[in-house]
Amino acid sequence: MPQVLEFKLPDLGEGLTEAEIVRWLVEVGDVVAIDQPVVEVETAKAMVEVPCPYGGVVTARFGEEGKELPVGAPLLTVAVGSVEPEPSGSTGAAEAEPSGSGNVLVGYGTGAPPVRRRRVRPEGLSAPAVAPVASLAPVAPAVAVVPAVPAASDGVRGPVAVVSPLVRKLARQHDLDLRQLVGSGPDGLILRADVESAIRSGAETPQEAAATDQASAHPVGERVPLRGVRGAVADKLARSRREIPDATCWVDADATELMAARAAMNGAGGPGAGPKVSVLALLARICTAALARYPELNSTVDQEAREIVRLPGVHLGFAAQTERGLVVPVVRDAHARSTESIGAEITRLTEAARTGTLKPAELTGGTFTLNNYGVFGVDGSTPIINHPEAAMLGVGRIVPKPWVHEGELAVRRVVQLSLTFDHRVCDGGTAGGFLRYVADCVEQPAVLLRTL
Repeated sequence: MPQVLEFKLPDLGEGLTEAEIVRWLVEVGDVVAIDQPVVEVETAKAMVEVPCPYGGVVTARFGEEGKELPVGAPLLTVAVGSVEPEPSGSTGAAEAEPSGSGNVLVGYGTGAPPVRRRRVRPEGLSAPAVAPVASLAPVAPAVAVVPAVPAASDGVRGPVAVVSPLVRKLARQHDLDLRQLVGSGPDGLILRADVESAIRSGAETPQEAAATDQASAHPVGERVPLRGVRGAVADKLARSRREIPDATCWVDADATELMAARAAMNGAGGPGAGPKVSVLALLARICTAALARYPELNSTVDQEAREIVRLPGVHLGFAAQTERGLVVPVVRDAHARSTESIGAEITRLTEAARTGTLKPAELTGGTFTLNNYGVFGVDGSTPIINHPEAAMLGVGRIVPKPWVHEGELAVRRVVQLSLTFDHRVCDGGTAGGFLRYVADCVEQPAVLLRTL
């Protein structure tokens, strides 16, 4: 007799508490191998494939595509045991299951090659229909292991066929006798959908339901759920505004010499000299030099301990707009990198952001953020600090403008730089000194050479 094992949405790391089902990679009745990816989910930070730790036959899936589930909620159930072999000497699922363990998802699961899907019927189980679940609450992290319980043939039901403790809890909360239900799962397995259906059938009359709907009516209009990346950004920005007493200072800088220096760098060496140096990479390198002089801005505040924590290294985040929303990939140890190295890492992370393949670890741990909103054709902004960091440098577009240069009016390439900072970590003098140093390096790149 096969056992039905319940696989719950695992902790994806970095403090994430929920994920949205993007695409199921298996269907009910498919044979899966140990650590085979079974579903693609979108967290607040990245898109990841979730591997299943069991090998066997998928008996049920929980949650429709587009549905958000909390960590610990059931994803699917797998019947583990012998399966009927395929004709022509095909091997069974047990032979297809890898035995190793590697790194697929934040140290969870393995990188085993995908196996060919086939649908079989395990002993004593019939292939059920997909059981979508409208919403699921977090459940205990322990994995439920129960044998499939068939209903007695004499009309008297035996032990209640319930796999999920969540289903039992939901029934208890509504004084529902599970022994009176006939489950829609394999061999009468009672699913959450069965319990919810029973609850709805006896909850209220149509008149009561209409009155409730009328009482809770909301304004008419398009509603866009705040979830996934957009929801995470909304939460972080709101928290930043609540907790951080921020202030902003700005300055216009003549970037003509910086652009000339970049052109010289990219023109040196001829063909095959390596990738072009971007303006963002130059500004990032200037930021690391400025943070070495003003370490107060590379810090965070421990509010409970009432302490400012100055951080030893610079992990530089940069804002990137994608189809999924605004993300902030992080260049690790930017303080120890050259301009060329920073540029290469920015290029790699930008491409990963565009394709939605950034890992959660590549979107967390930043200590300072660089925001180039000039790509949107605007001159200035007052950035919101990326909590729990202490500052963000904003960069507007670089455009020709009339400018007094060496005592004469000339057309120069001008950029507005703005610094939003946490007033708890420093006063205006420090923030102004940081911004002025950045502007000096933009106007006279040779200034930066003194600190290299």
